[in-house]
Amino acid sequence: MPRRYKPARRIPDPDPVFQDVEVAKFINRLMLRGKKSTAERIFYETLKAMDGKTDKPSIEVFHEALKKVRPLVKVKARRVGGSTYQVPMEVREYEGVAIGTRWLITYARARKGRSMVEKLSSEMLDAYNGTGAAVKKREDTHRMAEANKAFAHYRF
Repeated sequence: MPRRYKPARRIPDPDPVFQDVEVAKFINRLMLRGKKSTAERIFYETLKAMDGKTDKPSIEVFHEALKKVRPLVKVKARRVGGSTYQVPMEVREYEGVAIGTRWLITYARARKGRSMVEKLSSEMLDAYNGTGAAVKKREDTHRMAEANKAFAHYRF
């Protein structure tokens, strides 16, 4: 990391279908081994699979699911005087989106059986409805931060 200046944040080009930067970031994180066209196919087929299951358009369901999964606080281990404390810290919006995206993809991959399209669509629908493993992870993280609020003064 340079000492004198902070490098500019790189924002990827919007995706070709929805012209949305968050969709492009999601596809980039979904991608494995540089296979972007496969990741795009999986994402767009996921949205098609979610189309009839809710009353909203699937792209809005995606954004709502991402909003419900995004954490507002996190805990970070700080070593103070020989002991380690879990210090709660606020999460900036872009970092929260990155963490939420990672959780959605991780827990979709961890689901049993079926294709990735079905696993990802069911995880997104669960997140949209406020259930699912990614939402549970967010609630656990918030609960951990609430429990360790006494150590917030170690934040620096």
